Amino acid sequence: MNSVKTLSADEKLDWLQLIRSENVGPVTFHHLIEKYGTADRALDRIPELAEKGGAKRKIRIHSRKETKAEAEALINLGGELITSIEPDYPPRLRQIYDPPPVISILGHKGLLQKHSIGIVGSRNASAVARKLTETLSRDLGHANLVITSGLARGIDSAAHLAALETGTLAVVGGGVDIVYPKENQELYEQIRDRGCIIAEQPLGTQPQARHFPRRNRIISGVSLGILVMEAAPKSGSLITARMALEQGREVFAIPGSPMDPRARGTNNLIRNGALLVESAEEILQEISHTLKSPVREPDSDLLPLFSTLRQEVEISDKARDSISILLSHTPINTDDLIRQSELPPSTVLTILLELELAGRLERHFGNRVSLID
Repeated sequence: MNSVKTLSADEKLDWLQLIRSENVGPVTFHHLIEKYGTADRALDRIPELAEKGGAKRKIRIHSRKETKAEAEALINLGGELITSIEPDYPPRLRQIYDPPPVISILGHKGLLQKHSIGIVGSRNASAVARKLTETLSRDLGHANLVITSGLARGIDSAAHLAALETGTLAVVGGGVDIVYPKENQELYEQIRDRGCIIAEQPLGTQPQARHFPRRNRIISGVSLGILVMEAAPKSGSLITARMALEQGREVFAIPGSPMDPRARGTNNLIRNGALLVESAEEILQEISHTLKSPVREPDSDLLPLFSTLRQEVEISDKARDSISILLSHTPINTDDLIRQSELPPSTVLTILLELELAGRLERHFGNRVSLID
């Protein structure tokens, strides 16, 4: 994938069909595109790759009928599919390790091209934190920043509401047509009409716990930085902050009382290097150098990580065995796996691709992989 371009309607359907197929996640999807050039060619090859990876049954390819039905249903809702290679795709999101190959949107897609700050925090937020969230969101919005959050109750809702006039993005954990929580029905409709709603999951998907970390990486991925308001020690907001750091984003945190459990997570973030802020002005000062540059990245290799897969390689059983020995149920960084195996990167990446399509490999944040039972 060497440049931004517009896909035809059939090509976009190919992309949707590929990402909806069994065992095809974002990283594997982009490996396949880099390896075979187009999604339709990749769809033809994945059964063979899964078999080489030791699949115990035939991999399920998403049907063309299901694919067309999803695309048509989204259009009927007034929505749109955008692929990671197209110009309307959020430019910063495109640069992360595992960008969603296809996103569904409802609302004003022009907001995807603007500078954004993500604001996250406790669902059970204090009145003080909600009020401060509204103030910061409004001030940042008036500074021409879009406010991105996850449409949850508490801090998320306060951030979205305050930014309706200036621009807000809501990244949801289920389908773009599913309102969660139900109490945010009115807010959902306001964002759909005045902002933009983004989803990675198929239409009709009910949010599940496993979806939220993937949603969180999108919140941080589209943003210049993440502002964490109140957050308990095990809050999902801290996962978003960790992902932001892995993506090279700024992490800001509001300090809180040591007597309030909802502030322990944010205070710990500050203790470990997050920037302590108390006003929008402090955030704007920290990101001022980035605000002076255009949002869109220059045309260049969008996913250089996958460039080693461009050529077909003949892989021996010995190479597959050596990777299987090194892998375990404990995640290992792919770079470490390449170094320890002493195999060419293209060989290692292809073997991992085969294993994932066979349902035997799990990918983790931070470019790590592990075996599945």
